[in-house]
This record gives sequence, structure tokens and C-alpha cells, in this order.
Amino acid sequence: MFHGSYRAADVEFLLKPIEIDFITDLALKETLIQSGQRHYSEMLSPERVPSARYLTLFHQAHAANRTRLARDCLRLANMLCDRHGPDLAIVSLARAGTPIGAIVRHLIERVHGGHPSHYSVSIIRDRGIDERALDEILARGHPPASIAFVDGWTGKGVISRELAQAVARYNAKRAVAIDPGLNVLTDLAGSAARAASGEDYLIASSILNSTISGLVSRSILNAAIQPGDFHGCVFFTEFMPHDLSRWFVDDMVAAALALDPATTLSTTPARAELAAVSRDYMAQAKARYAIDDDNLIKPGIGEATRVLLRRNPERVIVRDSGSARVAHLIALAAEKSIPVERDPGLPYHAVSIIRSAGDA
Repeated sequence: MFHGSYRAADVEFLLKPIEIDFITDLALKETLIQSGQRHYSEMLSPERVPSARYLTLFHQAHAANRTRLARDCLRLANMLCDRHGPDLAIVSLARAGTPIGAIVRHLIERVHGGHPSHYSVSIIRDRGIDERALDEILARGHPPASIAFVDGWTGKGVISRELAQAVARYNAKRAVAIDPGLNVLTDLAGSAARAASGEDYLIASSILNSTISGLVSRSILNAAIQPGDFHGCVFFTEFMPHDLSRWFVDDMVAAALALDPATTLSTTPARAELAAVSRDYMAQAKARYAIDDDNLIKPGIGEATRVLLRRNPERVIVRDSGSARVAHLIALAAEKSIPVERDPGLPYHAVSIIRSAGDA
């Protein structure tokens, strides 16, 4: 069993730790991805320990959003318990969903007295979900109706749609009926089945890499993954002295349990309105920045941050450059010499635009 740096009670990763030759040339990586020569899941850039300045920004962001995040974690726990029962199998999408799934698992156990399990599995855009991992979950005796997929947020809704299509294919092949809906803390795209919120706020775990996700990389699907293997990952054991994964789960569980239950009643975001905002913004951004590929536009704080951590975007757009919500983005952009554009009419707090390889 593989738990990364988490405790066994937090999560089991249904991933295969592998070694990989990191690609350090981000311009080359972008060209390979956009030309179709390599899929993004085949490559991995090296990670580094956050700078002292960036770590300070992380802790400030966490403190500012701790109560809101705790509320939404408890709301999501309640929703999942209502839908799947207290003995459900939480299946988080590695890796952004992993910290959230771990928190929700503890809350269902503590608040509802259930015995939930938590697995973290790979889903990859244009490649689908790891069916070997789903086979393993079912083989362990979890009824299909008990499975609930969890992620942190939606950006454009790409993963929501990928999940729905992949699980539909899996259900047809295995003659089962797993719920294909995605459950998230905040649903910017209006594409989730269930969400605690529709706000673009800063989920602190979104602004760090492996050091808040069990020291596990994003998932990998390359030639090292053989038939019968789980999708792969890199386990960054060298970052152990800097790991915040267990601390984050414990702190958020404590914050959620301290809330007044009356403030955590489940709400239903206006999905149709959120979806309309998403569609309108994508159309406007594609026209404004002469972009044909939706994948080059990353709306919302979480998505904008992940692009800055993994790749070199052409620009970062923020609604208010003086807002504490985007201070970490301003810092990251400065470190990478990425221009920051201010757009007071932006429907999100931040958006990253990836440069087309043809313009490089």
C-alpha cells in the first residue's frame, strides 16, 4: 500500500511510484505538448521547495481562507454522506483532490460516525481515468453506489467532462453503475455534480505542489506504465523536511469541527449561471488573445496558480493586483519574469494564459 507522506488513515494512492527523467526546458516541453509530439502526462518538470517568501504567502493565504475552506469541506462531507451514505468510498482525483478527500474522509468519520475509505486515483485529460484503479476499488468490496469522486475545484469543466465520459465507458464495460459526477469545493465552471460553493476563492492547497499532496507528483502515463499497472507518479522523499501534507489535513479538520453547524448547511450554487459565465469568458478570452485552443486558457485562482507552478505562461491576468488573494501569483510571476495584466472586469480573481508554441 502506498500512502505517500500521509498516514494510512488519510488516503491510499492507487498510483505506481516510478523514476522519470525530468524535462527542465519548459519551452521545449510546451512545444512538444502543443505540437502533439508528446502528451503532457508523459513528461514531468522538476519540483523545488517553495522559497521562504512564497511559503509566507501560503501561510497568509491559508489563514485568510481557513474558515471558508473549513465550511466548504464540511458542506461537501455532508453532501457526500447524504448521497452515498457514511461508509462511502471517496475517490479523489490526484493530486489536487487528494488533500480535500483526506479532510472530507475525517469529517465524515467524526461528524457522521461512518467508516469511509479514501483512495486517490489518476485521471488524465484525453486519456481518461485509471481503470485499473477502479477495478481495485471494486475488488476490495466497495459497492459501485458507494463511490464518490472528489476534486478541489473546476476551472473550465474539462475534468468534469473527462470523468463523466471515462466512467460511462467503464460502467458499460464492467456492467456497473458508478456515479460519474464530480464533487468539488467550488465549481467555477458550473460543471460539477455537487459543490459546496461557486466562488473563486483561494484554496490554500492549490498554491503548493507535492509538499501539500503527500509528496506525490501529478500522475504520469508513459512507457514505464505497463498493462496491469496503476498510472505512475514520482514520490519526492527528498522534500520530507518541508512537507505540510499531514499538518494541512489536521488543521482543516480541526477548523471544520469548530464551526457552528448552522453555518455549514449545504447550498446549491447556480450551476447554469456559473456555466454561462465560463462560456462567455472563454469566448471573449479566445477572441481577445487570438487563441484557438481552450487548453491555453486557465481561469480561476487554482488553475492560474498550477500553470505558474508547472509551466511558463505568456501572461497572468488579475482582477485586482493589490488583492491579497493574488499576492502569491504576483510573487510567482515576478520570479519567472511573467507579465501581469490587470483587468477589473475579469469574472475571476485570476487567469493564466499559456503562450502558443507557434508564437514562441
